[in-house]
Amino acid sequence: MLNNIKILIVFVGCLLFRLLPLRAPNLEPIMASIMPISKKYALFTTFIFASSSMVLYDFITGYVGLWTWTTAVTYGLVGVGAYFFFRIHKGTVYNFVIFSFIGTIVFDVITGVLFAPLFGVSMFDALMLQIPFTLIHLLGNIGFAVTVAPLLNKWFTSPKLFSFKKSYSSALGGIKA
Repeated sequence: MLNNIKILIVFVGCLLFRLLPLRAPNLEPIMASIMPISKKYALFTTFIFASSSMVLYDFITGYVGLWTWTTAVTYGLVGVGAYFFFRIHKGTVYNFVIFSFIGTIVFDVITGVLFAPLFGVSMFDALMLQIPFTLIHLLGNIGFAVTVAPLLNKWFTSPKLFSFKKSYSSALGGIKA
């Protein structure tokens, strides 16, 4: 039950972050969330977290279309990739960065370039237009991989929902609280 609460908190946090006004496109903590989730939980959980993040956001914002299902399935498959990657690799900052880079490139190539003809855009034009978005996506995902993913990884492996230390000796100059 505690695991479900943690996943729900992160899911809602990702959604709220994505709903921030004036947020740069593709700047979102989903990749940083699916990596530790894939490390700790089942393959199905990782797929559902990633894909439903895409679907729910599009439904809330009213922009549901073919891209909704394209991004949902693709991000779900990136989550599956994370599951298998982190079965072999430890949940370190380095590995979070490596997977963020690979996962972002795969996601952006599939959703931004390969599916472009379905929307009346040539793959070459889509590739040229995708480059600035992918750069933002990479910077954001790598930044979140360095900062958020390790914190979530530690939290997901903790047996507590929230943990507060009882000793504040360093903050209080050696005095125990």
